[in-house]
Amino acid sequence: MNKQKAKERIEKLRKTIDYHRYLYHVLDKQEISDSALDSLKKELFDLELLFPDLITPESPTQRIGGEPLKDFKKVSHKDLMLSFNDAFSYEDMEDWVSRISRLLNQDEIKKVDFYCELKIDGLAIELIYEKSVFKTGSTRGNGAIGEDITQNLRTIEAIPLRLREKSEVIEGLKDIGINKDIIEAIKEYDFSKQIIVRGEAFISKKEFEAVNKERIASDMPVYSNPRNLAAGSIRQLDQKVTSQRKLDSFSYELITDFNIKTHEDKHKVIKALGFKTNLHNKYCRNLEEVFNFYKYCQELRDMLPYEIDGMVVIVNNNQIFEKLGVVGKAPRGAVAFKFPAKQATTIVEDIKVQVGRTGALTPVAYLKPVDISGVKVSRATLHNEDEIKRLGLKVGDTVIVGRAGDVIPDIIKVLPEMRTGKEKDFKMPKVCPICNSKTERKAGEVVYYCTNPNCYAKEREAFYHFVSKKAFDIRGLGPKIIDRFIDDGLVSDVSDLFDLKEGDVLLLERFAERSAENIINSIQKSKKISLSRFIYSLGIRNVGEKTALDLSKNFKALKDIEKLSLDDLKKIEDIGPIVADSICKWFKKAKNLNLLNNLAKAGIIIENPLFTNKSAKKQKLQGLKFVLTGSLDSMSREKAQEKIVELGGEIIGSVSKNIDYVLAGKEPGSKYNKAKELGVKMINEKEFLEIIK
Repeated sequence: MNKQKAKERIEKLRKTIDYHRYLYHVLDKQEISDSALDSLKKELFDLELLFPDLITPESPTQRIGGEPLKDFKKVSHKDLMLSFNDAFSYEDMEDWVSRISRLLNQDEIKKVDFYCELKIDGLAIELIYEKSVFKTGSTRGNGAIGEDITQNLRTIEAIPLRLREKSEVIEGLKDIGINKDIIEAIKEYDFSKQIIVRGEAFISKKEFEAVNKERIASDMPVYSNPRNLAAGSIRQLDQKVTSQRKLDSFSYELITDFNIKTHEDKHKVIKALGFKTNLHNKYCRNLEEVFNFYKYCQELRDMLPYEIDGMVVIVNNNQIFEKLGVVGKAPRGAVAFKFPAKQATTIVEDIKVQVGRTGALTPVAYLKPVDISGVKVSRATLHNEDEIKRLGLKVGDTVIVGRAGDVIPDIIKVLPEMRTGKEKDFKMPKVCPICNSKTERKAGEVVYYCTNPNCYAKEREAFYHFVSKKAFDIRGLGPKIIDRFIDDGLVSDVSDLFDLKEGDVLLLERFAERSAENIINSIQKSKKISLSRFIYSLGIRNVGEKTALDLSKNFKALKDIEKLSLDDLKKIEDIGPIVADSICKWFKKAKNLNLLNNLAKAGIIIENPLFTNKSAKKQKLQGLKFVLTGSLDSMSREKAQEKIVELGGEIIGSVSKNIDYVLAGKEPGSKYNKAKELGVKMINEKEFLEIIK
């Protein structure tokens, strides 16, 4: 990127960030997620790092926070309350250490070690004590001036109203063997003077859910996250409301000088003074130990009673920390090492169309690569033309992209305020991009289709679909290998896969004996399949997992479905006229019937556990409705769905109050939050296995 383009991008980023920061810090509103805003700020920080002469005093990277609310008295901070620049990867952390090392001499570099604190999802606060009594509490505000929230902070039991006696502090520090210079400094310090401590006010997960349940019952909008609720509670003019919210607090910084040499020792003194500190914080000798602690925190995250979104890594040696100084809004000697974001901002560089197994044309956004949930993403599905219009998306737009679990990334929101005027509209093609045949969009449908029944892309996509996880689930047989099989003439339709021998595959270039053996074994193991999976594998237009399951519940064998008329199909619950027509037409085509015959000859065994297991004992989930979200460890989601239906349960695609259970695996999506809002019973994988045991 040249300097002129960087300047244009920087100006757009600054304007957008300022807008969203004003919404959040001043108006207590939020239009985009925290992780999306973090992504914008990180991009701006990186660009200004590349072009430092473009940094201006009004840049968001040089400003600490929003202006204080007018409803509270103003409080000046003795020292600026700074915030931190963000890091999202090991590479970012290594770059940070390299940057600070260039400002130190060799002896100082050898002394660099770190103290790591859990990054609590709450509100930064400053606490001032005079004559050992809590005098003033305030928010960060704009870093220099905050809001006086003393009365509200007094309701938090974790914040002492009076410091411990000097003698108690000294005895406590002697017991843990702290540096004698610190003890001498505390002895000499006049406790009638000011002592200033900083920390975080937050709300627990349990209390967060309780408050939102009350708001749902009162038909009031729910809080989107614990930090918003903590901020809203701490800014209440009526302290009784704050008291009801049961806020908590951790302290992590001591402004008063007690001749303390390390940040770790600051925490020890803070605790001795009577403040609540986080037991999980950790000293790390080097970056390798920081990375190990980061992994530990990721595993710990879900077990904690409060929310964290990463950890703060601080140069432990206070003298070196002070020497590194401040740049813009942040100290050079500390960084917020964030957990992988589930949302991020990026640029749509192009939109291309893919042709599916049914001939459906699907637009796909080609993105400037971005890291989401620890995975580098460069594609996002756009579903159809109507979705592009709904988003108002153009090629070149800056967008928010989201990803949950193993779901294909989606574009959540377009940021039109980031446009430069060079963005381009997108139109669906009039001809198939693969075979150049005419495309059409039928009345009442949202999808364009290739009109050529023998389209090259359709045939390949049909193969990919047939072996996919939700169909025959043939492990190790991906698109590249299937392409090789087709190009080399080994297969012409999917039934040919089951006749392949190890020697056939070994003839292909670069296929080792072990990989050939594994693929053939995987194909042979997949010959036994449930009826619902088999129906889904056929790629019948408009027939997805749900319809395949519905057919399996109503008919014992495939031959029973083959005989059905259009009227018979229409009578089946949840199968409408369009789906019924697709099924009826598929089973009337000679090509498809020939495929079924070839699959039978290849030894495919189709079972229907929904009929073989219909004893009263095994129908233990009869009438229960389930929604699944996130990934499972012990089985695939497809297998879990089969098990639920097999035992009489029903799979539902969306969350409502009529749902009995939401099965939540790892990295659940928006369905999880919706279930929490509605108070639907949620179970984890262990509880689910107990239910179906």
